[in-house]
Amino acid sequence: MLEVKELKKSYGKKEVVKNVSFTIEKGESFGLLGPNGAGKSTTISMICGLVPYDHGEVLVASQSVKQFPVLIKKKIGVVPQEIALYPTMSARDNLLFWGKMYGLTGAQAKKRVEEVLGIVGLKDRGKDRIETFSGGMKRRINIGAALMHEPELLIMDEPTVGIDPQSRNHILETVKGLNEKGMTIIYTSHYMEEVEFLCNRVGIIDHGEVIALGTKAELCSRLAGSSFIQLKVESLSDTAMKVLENTANVQITFQQEAGIIEVFAPNPQEAVATIITSSVQAGLKIESVEIKESNLETLFLQLTGRTLRD
Repeated sequence: MLEVKELKKSYGKKEVVKNVSFTIEKGESFGLLGPNGAGKSTTISMICGLVPYDHGEVLVASQSVKQFPVLIKKKIGVVPQEIALYPTMSARDNLLFWGKMYGLTGAQAKKRVEEVLGIVGLKDRGKDRIETFSGGMKRRINIGAALMHEPELLIMDEPTVGIDPQSRNHILETVKGLNEKGMTIIYTSHYMEEVEFLCNRVGIIDHGEVIALGTKAELCSRLAGSSFIQLKVESLSDTAMKVLENTANVQITFQQEAGIIEVFAPNPQEAVATIITSSVQAGLKIESVEIKESNLETLFLQLTGRTLRD
């Protein structure tokens, strides 16, 4: 369905996307993970044909985005981070407007509006103005706008930012249902749990580069161990961090503001005593110590040394 080949993009001297390559099969749900500023949104914008790329190629259903931009855009539905709706218009009129932008007319457009309102669970609010909706409801209509023309590829860029848990759950279930019916999904997020729930395969991007790519099982097999030590401390000083980083046979990552230290060792159970001793010697006040199971977020930490929410 999608082939991204050696994609590059720079703004002035700053290279924001560096040689990104991946493929997505028809009917697949693909997650693109990374912290804010990692290059996810720029990559998505180039796939959609909204931002020209400096180098490389993007093929949707074997057709070039650069050569056939209008044709490709008809195959793609995009759910942007920002709400792209008219607040003083009703939900129904917003969907009708976006349907017409994709060439739907008359009875066909009106029928599709009702179908989409049903998909996003807001059929009873179709006559209400968008400005009266909660943040979660606005995001659901935002998704609906991207579904009006029944796209082959649905691209979702951080669709659950800043909404309540109930709306978030509804969106996730809706996306899962669309994928189960055969729609190809690209889901970009820095919320690990959403991607794990929705996606068959995952790409991790940071500093404009794909640093890991594969199924959850394939990626987790790259981890140094199946578990790691997590310490919660009162505060972290640069001196203390240097002491811990010099501890033999371990890899340390820090979340300085949260006062969290992650320690990756071949045998975490055996390393606990050494890490606690080193922490005390470094002047750290330990609040808690846990041995936690490794997951995709753990892999991200090992690869980048920072959390997905940085």
